[in-house]
Amino acid sequence: MSKEKQDMEVEEKRYEKFEDVEEDLEDIERISAVERTKDRLYREIKECPECHSRDLVLDTERAELYCNDCGLVIEEAIVDLGPEWRAFDFEQVSRRARVGAPMTYRIHDKGLSTLIDWSGYEGKVASAEQHRLKKWQQRMHVTNTSERSFVFALSEMDRMASALGLPTNIRETAAMLYRKAMKKGLIRGRSIEGITTAILYIACRLHGVPRTLDEMAEVSRVSQKEISRSYRFLSRELDLKLQPTSPVDFVPRFCSKLGLDGEVEAKAIEIIKEAQEKELTNGRGPIGIAAAAIYIAAILCGKHKTQKEVSEVTGVTEVTIRNRYKELAEELDIEVIL
Repeated sequence: MSKEKQDMEVEEKRYEKFEDVEEDLEDIERISAVERTKDRLYREIKECPECHSRDLVLDTERAELYCNDCGLVIEEAIVDLGPEWRAFDFEQVSRRARVGAPMTYRIHDKGLSTLIDWSGYEGKVASAEQHRLKKWQQRMHVTNTSERSFVFALSEMDRMASALGLPTNIRETAAMLYRKAMKKGLIRGRSIEGITTAILYIACRLHGVPRTLDEMAEVSRVSQKEISRSYRFLSRELDLKLQPTSPVDFVPRFCSKLGLDGEVEAKAIEIIKEAQEKELTNGRGPIGIAAAAIYIAAILCGKHKTQKEVSEVTGVTEVTIRNRYKELAEELDIEVIL
C-alpha cells in the first residue's frame, strides 16, 4: 500500500472521529437544553391537574407538556428560553454571548462598568494606546478616598469569606449590609477591618451558617474584642433582629471536622433537641452544648472521640465540655460508658 493511500485512510478516520465527537456534542447540548426546560416546567407544574399523576412528559417536537397517564395536555406552545446558538468551549461562549456578567454587590460599582483589558482583540498583543487607556481607567475608576476605602472593605470581606469557605449568597448579603452601614454614616471613624468582620459574622447568622467569634478572629486582622464591639454597634444602629444561635447549626460542621458520620450527627441533634425541650440549654453557650452533644453521641455510637479532640475542633475548653456533658447525661438519663 502506497504512503499516499495510507495518509488518506488516516485522514478519513480522523474526520470520522471528529464527526462522531461533533454529533455527541450536539446531542449533549440538545439534551441539556431540554433538561433545563423540563426542570423549569416541573418546578412550576408539580402534577397533572386532572388525575394528580406526577408522570409528566415533555414533547419537544410539539412543544407540549402532557400527562402520561390520562393524556391531558397541561402546557402547550412552550417557548425555549435558552439561547438560539450553541457553544462547545469557553471561547465560543464569550464570543457569542450578548450580555455581560450579572450585577453583584461585591464589586464597588456593582459590576456594571466596562473595563479595558490588558490584552488586545482575540488574544493579540495590546497596542501602546490601549495600555495608556487602561492605565488612565485604573486611575480614574476609584476617584476619592471613600471609594478607595469601600473597595478595600469589599476585598477584605471576600478574603475572609474565602478563608472561611462561605458561599456566594452570604458574601452578597455582607456587601449589602456594608453598603447600608456606609449610607447611614456608620463607617467613618471606625476600624474598617472590625466593621467588615462583624458584618460577615452577622451575614453568617442571618443565613443560618454561623461561625464562632474565634473563627472570625483567626481570619481577621483585629481582635475578638474589637469584632464583638463592632457587632453590638452594628446590630443596634442597623436595627437587626438576630435570633439566638442554635447549637444544632454547629453540629454538621463540627462532626465533619472530627470525621464523624451521619449517625453521630443525627444522634447529637436528637440530644440537643431533647435538651431544648427540657430548657437545659437556657443560659448556656450554644457551642458548648453542641460540643457536649457530639461528645456523648460519638460515645453512644461507638465512635469515641476524646474531650481534647472535640475541644480542638470546637474551640471550647475541655472543662466546659466535661461540665456540659455531665449536665446533659444526668438530666436526660443518658448512660455514658467511657
